[in-house]
Amino acid sequence: MVDPKMTRAVVLTSFPDGPVCETDFSLVCQPAADCPKGYFRTKNRFFSLDAGFRQWMSAGAGDNYLQGMQIGDPVQSIVLGEVIESNHQSYPVGTLVSARTAWEEYSILDGNDLCSALTVSKRIPLHQYMSILGPTGMTAWIGLYKVGQPRSGETVVVSAAGGAVGSVVGQLAKIHGCHVIGLTSTRAKADWLESDVGYDQVIDRETNPDLPIALGELAPQGVNVFFDNVGGYVLDAIMGQLSERARLVICGAISQYEGPIEPLRNTWELVTKRARMEGFMFSDYVETFPEIAADLESKLARGEIRSFDELYYGIEQTPKAFCDMMHGKSRGKCIVQLD
Repeated sequence: MVDPKMTRAVVLTSFPDGPVCETDFSLVCQPAADCPKGYFRTKNRFFSLDAGFRQWMSAGAGDNYLQGMQIGDPVQSIVLGEVIESNHQSYPVGTLVSARTAWEEYSILDGNDLCSALTVSKRIPLHQYMSILGPTGMTAWIGLYKVGQPRSGETVVVSAAGGAVGSVVGQLAKIHGCHVIGLTSTRAKADWLESDVGYDQVIDRETNPDLPIALGELAPQGVNVFFDNVGGYVLDAIMGQLSERARLVICGAISQYEGPIEPLRNTWELVTKRARMEGFMFSDYVETFPEIAADLESKLARGEIRSFDELYYGIEQTPKAFCDMMHGKSRGKCIVQLD
C-alpha cells in the first residue's frame, strides 16, 4: 500500500524537442503536501491524456490560457480523484472530483482550476467520466453544436477522427443527420472508423496522400462544417474546399505541437465563401456542463453513441500511454487507471 505521506508523480525531466518520448519524463517519489484549511486531498484514480497538453511542455511555452510546464514539476493533466482528506466544506471525504491537476497519485486542491464534484452512475464505468462523459465528450459536444452548428444533411469533416474528440464528434454529427467524413493516418484506422465508430467515409494518408483530390471526390459540393484537431496542411486543404457559409471549428493543432508551423495559403476562401472560423476552449462553457453531461449520458444510454477508450494500467505506464497517443498508436480516448 502507498504511504499517504508520500506520493509518486510523473515529472517533466526535459523539454521535448520534436516528437515527445518516454525519456522526457521520470517517475519520482516525493513528500505529499499538507492539507490546510480550505483545501482537500484526493487519491487519484484516472488520468485523462490529452494531446493539447503537449503544447505546454515545450521550452518557453505558456500563453493567456495556461502556464508552460517546468522541469521537475508533475505533468499537468485532467484527473479523476476521490477525496480522502478534507478541510473544505464543499468537498467532503468520499466525493469524486474531476480537476486539472497533475500526473500524481495524490493531489491537494482548493476547488478551483476546472474542479467539480461528480455525480456518477453505477451503470457506467467510472473511467468514462474522463472520456465521453468528461472533458472529451464536453469538447466534442460544444465544438460541434455550439460552434459548428450543423444542420441535417450537411457535410461534416473531422480531422484526427480516430482520436478522443474526433471519435465522439463523428458519432454526434451522424445522429444529427449529417454526412460525416473522417481524416486519419492509416487504412486500418480508417476501416475501424467506418465499421465501428460509424463514419460514412474516411480518408487516410496511407492510401490517399493527396487530400484535396480525395476530399473533392467525396464532398464535391464542398464542406459545410470542419471540426479541426490538426491545423497546418490539413486545415489549409479544407479551406480550399469550403461551401458557402461554412463553419470551421478550431479545437486543436496537433501538427504544430511537435514540428514547424505549416503555412495557410487558402485564407482568401474564408472571404469569398463567407465562412466563419472560430477557436474555443471547453472551459468557457462551464455553466452548461450539467446540461451537456445529461444529454451525452442520455445518448449513451440509448445506444446512440459509444465510448471508445484505451486504458493503460499503473502510473508508471503514463509516459508510454502519452507517447502512444501522440504518435497515433492508440484509438479513441487514452486513459491511465491508477488502481
